[in-house]
Amino acid sequence: MRAAWLLLAPVAAGCVGDIDPPWQLDHERIVAVRATPPHIPSGATSTLDALLAHKGAPTEVVPPTTAFVSPLAPAALQGSVVAAGAGWTVVAPGEDALATARIDLMLDPGAPVPLLVGLTFGSGADALVATKFVYLGDAADNPTLGTILVAGAPPPAAIVVPPDVDVPLSVDAPDTFDVNWLTSCGTMHDEDEAHAFVHVLPADPMTGELAVVVRDASAGVAFQTWPISTGN
Repeated sequence: MRAAWLLLAPVAAGCVGDIDPPWQLDHERIVAVRATPPHIPSGATSTLDALLAHKGAPTEVVPPTTAFVSPLAPAALQGSVVAAGAGWTVVAPGEDALATARIDLMLDPGAPVPLLVGLTFGSGADALVATKFVYLGDAADNPTLGTILVAGAPPPAAIVVPPDVDVPLSVDAPDTFDVNWLTSCGTMHDEDEAHAFVHVLPADPMTGELAVVVRDASAGVAFQTWPISTGN
């Protein structure tokens, strides 16, 4: 049962009914799941959390309600996800267990070992679900957000934009990174590009949040949010 659940989890976390566009923050959804760090050597730990968006409420960064190793993972990796206070962590097993897992997964000696983790946020029928890969046996950090510009200038703590005007957004990110812009104020355009723009039409919400998420090719993720409004 859990194996099937994990195979479906990315769809459940990303679509949420396919009603709102993917850039819409005014929606119950998982925006990004983060492991800090995403690659850990034997004996090290990684902390799990996520940026959640809510209908009619601000975003928040929270630990998962539950987390567990996918039943599809090698037996040597079972038990690598453990509760830690109010959250959950991944603990990389010893070198012998990693070597056994590499054999099971037909990986080269010394290669990083992917661990598929299942996560839930909330409970019952309203729970949000997701999966996350954490890599074991090497070390790498999450990416650092590059220079971010709103209308050509670094954004203040609270962003104010003019109504009914294309407001350019940009983040300095390598071409190999995935970029996503999200908002609950106005309408986002080119949301999956490093250079995007937001436009607040008269019928759009005049206040909300702006978010940017960047993902590298090694399961690393970084994000930032700001209050945004037209000042009216």
